[in-house]
Amino acid sequence: MAVRFLSKKIWGLGLVAIMALMAFTISQPTSIKVYLVGDSTMADKQEKAFPETGWGTPFKYFFDETVTVDNRAQNGRSTKTFLTENRWQPVAAALRPGDYVFIQFGHNDEVPTKLSYTPEADFRANLVRFITETRAKKATPVLITPVARRKFDAAGKVEGTHTVYSGIVREVAKQQQVPLIDLDAESQAVLQQFGVENSRLLFNQLAPGEHPNYPDGRDDNTHFNELGARKMAQLVLADICSLKLELADRVVKREVKTTVDPQAR
Repeated sequence: MAVRFLSKKIWGLGLVAIMALMAFTISQPTSIKVYLVGDSTMADKQEKAFPETGWGTPFKYFFDETVTVDNRAQNGRSTKTFLTENRWQPVAAALRPGDYVFIQFGHNDEVPTKLSYTPEADFRANLVRFITETRAKKATPVLITPVARRKFDAAGKVEGTHTVYSGIVREVAKQQQVPLIDLDAESQAVLQQFGVENSRLLFNQLAPGEHPNYPDGRDDNTHFNELGARKMAQLVLADICSLKLELADRVVKREVKTTVDPQAR
């Protein structure tokens, strides 16, 4: 009788342990990838370009261990060249259910003098292709309007430089019911807040001799430095949360510790 009771007790404890393990396993979120596809304002940089920094570089550090950010953005690319150079196809092939694709183009699509130029109708069609092929893999596409350039008028007001192509991104997002991050509008607001002179602090602007990578200096109003890239990444992160994407649950949450001065009254 004692042996039978002991066997039942052991079996019961084993069942409880198995159920607890199953519950723990079920509660653990599946690992996912977040792919970034876009141009130089998003891309990781080679050491020789530093301090130029794409916003995709600091973006990867905002998430917990269940998220891998795979930054496929490349300098100078448009939706057209991202396809013709076979850069999109490997991303589409690698997608798994639950993954995300953040899509930000426009800077190089909109310039008629560039080989990367993409007519408006083709730009629209390419965005739809990215969306369709992402959804076919049960992944989530997120459209992003091209981040603003630093351009002010004589009165010190920010001037938009992506009006047409940002408009197309917004239209496609609405028509396809895709989450939209309006980084063009939001980054313009940040530049306006900083103002004409202080906004230089966000871009890769260097005096001659200030950095060995740019001995003659740099006056770049398109590409960010580390601070500017982090500001843009924070805008994207805030929108991920406001859009209530599942990805928001994977953002690292650090407890803010405050110290109390024992001498304070």
